[in-house]
Amino acid sequence: MIDIERQGRVQVIRMNRPAKKNALTGEMYTAMAEALEAGNADPGVGVHLVCGVAGSFTAGNDIADFLAYASNGGMENAPVVRFLRALVGCDVPMVAAVDGLAIGVGTTMLFHCDMVFASPRALFKTPFIDLGLVPEAGSSLLAPALMGHARAFELLCLGESFDPVRAKAAGFVSHIVAEDELEARAMATARAIAAKPAEAMRLSRELLLGDRAALAVRVEREIAAFTERLSSPEARAAFTAFMDRARPAD
Repeated sequence: MIDIERQGRVQVIRMNRPAKKNALTGEMYTAMAEALEAGNADPGVGVHLVCGVAGSFTAGNDIADFLAYASNGGMENAPVVRFLRALVGCDVPMVAAVDGLAIGVGTTMLFHCDMVFASPRALFKTPFIDLGLVPEAGSSLLAPALMGHARAFELLCLGESFDPVRAKAAGFVSHIVAEDELEARAMATARAIAAKPAEAMRLSRELLLGDRAALAVRVEREIAAFTERLSSPEARAAFTAFMDRARPAD
C-alpha cells in the first residue's frame, strides 16, 4: 500500500490504496517512516518525492485505527507517531505532488515539505476538531508561522477547506499544475534538487529550517493532547457518527 521506488537520487514514496482514497493504516505509516529514516542514513537519497494516486493524495488516518487507539489506551507508540517524528527529523529535502484529497495528515505533512505541487482539483482540509481531536504533525506551530494566526485558525480549528489557489496564497503550495503534468513537474524539480551539491544543499536547508527543537517539543505536546482526546466523550461520539454515516444502508 506504500510503494517505494528509487529513480536516481530521488526516492518516490507513493501512497497506493485507491479503493480507500489512500486512507492511512498503521502499516502504511510504518513504511513511510522507515523510508524517511532510511533516507537520513543513505547518501544516495537526495530527495523524497511523496505522492498518491489520481484523485487522492490521502483521505487521512483510517478512522478504524483511531477507534482501535481509543480502545487500547492511546497512541504513544502507534505507527503514526513514528511517522510524525520522522517528519520532524527528516534531513533530506521533501517534495510533494498532491492530486485530489489531502485530508488531515495529508495536509499537515505538507508543512514539512520544501516544495508542494498541487493539481487544480486538490482539496486541503483538517477536520480534527470535528472529530473531537486536535491538530498534529507540528501544524499548530508551523501553520501560524507560515500563514498567520487567522488563516491557520480557519484551516486547523474551523476546518474550512482550502482549494489550491487559497493554499498557494497561504504559502503551503508552491505551484499549481495540471493533473496530467503534475508528477512529471514534481519529479523534474526533485531531480533538480538532487543534482545540487549535496552538502551545500543539506546545510542550506538546515539554515532555512532553523532550530527544530521547538518543533519536536510541539509535536510531542500534540501527541499527548491527541492521545487524551481519543478517549474523550466528544471524540467517541464523533467517531461513532462517522462510522454510522460510512456504513452502507440495508
